[in-house]
Amino acid sequence: MKFFVSTGEVSGDLHMSYLVNSVRKKYSDAKFYGVGGEHCRKAGVYIVQDIKDLAIMGFTEILKKYSFLKEKAREYVEFIKKENIKKVVLVDYGGFNLKFLELLKKEIPEVEVFYYIPPKLWIWGENRIKKLRLADHIMVIFPWEVDFYKKYGIDAIYYGNPFVEKYEIIKRTGENILLLPGSRKQEIVSLMPVLCEVARNNPDEKFILKLSSKGHLDWIEKIEKNITVEVENSLYKCVSASKVAIAASGTVTLELALMGIPTVVIYKTGFINAFIAKYILKVGFVSLPNLTLNKEVYPELLQDKCNASEIGKAIVNFENNKEETEKNILEVRKQLSGKNIVESYGDFLMKGER
Repeated sequence: MKFFVSTGEVSGDLHMSYLVNSVRKKYSDAKFYGVGGEHCRKAGVYIVQDIKDLAIMGFTEILKKYSFLKEKAREYVEFIKKENIKKVVLVDYGGFNLKFLELLKKEIPEVEVFYYIPPKLWIWGENRIKKLRLADHIMVIFPWEVDFYKKYGIDAIYYGNPFVEKYEIIKRTGENILLLPGSRKQEIVSLMPVLCEVARNNPDEKFILKLSSKGHLDWIEKIEKNITVEVENSLYKCVSASKVAIAASGTVTLELALMGIPTVVIYKTGFINAFIAKYILKVGFVSLPNLTLNKEVYPELLQDKCNASEIGKAIVNFENNKEETEKNILEVRKQLSGKNIVESYGDFLMKGER
């Protein structure tokens, strides 16, 4: 059984690698090809396109790479035809994958498409539902998505959130403040000056700056003396050595919640992206822990509120409300739990039925 996978970003690459590992362990004849990164490569996916060349976030960035991605979509379709691949798995990355889905169904109508972790339509706009319907199966990883899709007559597949099986509550023994500015250039460039100011304002505190690549240091102009850069050590080790985290909005905020660490969620984006997000997108909460409980588990400091002063206040607030914070964080894990989560999604990929 051959599969073509299309991720696009680190989080999707990670989630897909879980499925690939599970499927290949149980079904020896399964072979995976496609668009992925280091996680998928290590899991055994034959990489047709590395995601490091695809990293974009926001409307202006998508427009700049439109022609490049359009060409890539056609390349992937030709590869699928050539290899006679019958099943395709799309993972998140809606700006590209929804267009790719349309092209797939136009060029190869009989191909069976699984959309795993579909775009967040309650944020991006429900008009995308027409395109998403082209997928044969929609597999979601948050419980509220099942009801959302049910409104449109779509029976979404849900077994739980895979991260629950991958991350445990960590016994934290350190007193550091963990800094996670994201993995995209525009995130790191915009957030690092703010994080450095936080470090300057707190000279007696020690900070750990967790980067996913040494190359990301090229995007940082200056690092304060009380900040230790960490690339090699895992997120798990960095969390165990920290008392609180400050993180760019993204999948990592859910990982941090499942590991049990209080986190301040921050984000700054360009003017055009911010304007569109504010006036067109349906943005309430943006972080996954907050969306899971539909209330503030982690404070979200976005755009103008993303500054050293507000971050400092949020950290103090955690200190003053430890019990409530811990209770909310544990509730996030409870809401996302399930039985044999990754294995169940893997079985569904192979069988195409519950």
